Amino acid sequence: MKYPKPVMTTSELKKMGFSADILRKIAREPGQTIAFRLKPNGNIFWDTEKLQKRNEKYAVR
Repeated sequence: MKYPKPVMTTSELKKMGFSADILRKIAREPGQTIAFRLKPNGNIFWDTEKLQKRNEKYAVR
Protein backbone atom coordinates (compact mmCIF):
# COMPACT_ATOMS: atom_id res chain seq x y z
CA MET A 1 0.00 0.00 0.00
CA LYS A 2 1.24 3.49 -0.79
CA TYR A 3 0.83 6.23 1.77
CA PRO A 4 0.64 9.88 0.69
CA LYS A 5 2.82 11.08 3.60
CA PRO A 6 5.56 9.56 5.80
CA VAL A 7 3.68 10.58 8.99
CA MET A 8 -0.11 10.57 9.14
CA THR A 9 -2.81 11.09 11.79
CA THR A 10 -5.35 8.50 12.84
CA SER A 11 -8.17 10.33 11.05
CA GLU A 12 -6.18 10.34 7.79
CA LEU A 13 -5.59 6.59 8.08
CA LYS A 14 -9.27 5.98 8.82
CA LYS A 15 -10.16 7.82 5.59
CA MET A 16 -7.86 5.35 3.79
CA GLY A 17 -9.86 2.43 5.20
CA PHE A 18 -8.08 1.50 8.43
CA SER A 19 -10.24 0.43 11.35
CA ALA A 20 -10.19 2.78 14.35
CA ASP A 21 -10.24 -0.22 16.71
CA ILE A 22 -7.20 -1.83 15.10
CA LEU A 23 -5.28 1.45 15.16
CA ARG A 24 -6.11 1.92 18.86
CA LYS A 25 -4.88 -1.60 19.64
CA ILE A 26 -1.60 -1.00 17.80
CA ALA A 27 -1.08 2.34 19.56
CA ARG A 28 -1.58 0.68 22.98
CA GLU A 29 0.83 -2.22 22.40
CA PRO A 30 3.66 -2.07 24.96
CA GLY A 31 6.95 -0.99 23.38
CA GLN A 32 5.56 -0.11 19.96
CA THR A 33 7.36 2.63 18.00
CA ILE A 34 4.81 3.12 15.24
CA ALA A 35 2.44 5.60 16.90
CA PHE A 36 3.27 8.66 18.98
CA ARG A 37 1.70 11.82 20.39
CA LEU A 38 3.26 15.27 20.42
CA LYS A 39 0.98 16.41 23.28
CA PRO A 40 -0.37 14.20 26.11
CA ASN A 41 -3.97 14.23 24.84
CA GLY A 42 -3.29 15.27 21.26
CA ASN A 43 -3.60 13.46 17.96
CA ILE A 44 -1.88 10.15 17.45
CA PHE A 45 0.66 10.33 14.63
CA TRP A 46 1.74 7.24 12.72
CA ASP A 47 5.05 6.42 11.04
CA THR A 48 3.62 4.95 7.84
CA GLU A 49 6.76 3.00 6.91
CA LYS A 50 6.73 1.17 10.25
CA LEU A 51 2.96 0.68 10.01
CA GLN A 52 3.36 -0.91 6.57
CA LYS A 53 6.07 -3.29 7.85
CA ARG A 54 3.85 -4.29 10.79
CA ASN A 55 0.88 -4.91 8.50
CA GLU A 56 3.01 -7.07 6.20
CA LYS A 57 4.31 -9.05 9.18
CA TYR A 58 0.80 -9.84 10.48
CA ALA A 59 -0.93 -10.24 7.11
CA VAL A 60 -2.65 -13.57 6.50
CA ARG A 61 -1.45 -15.11 3.27
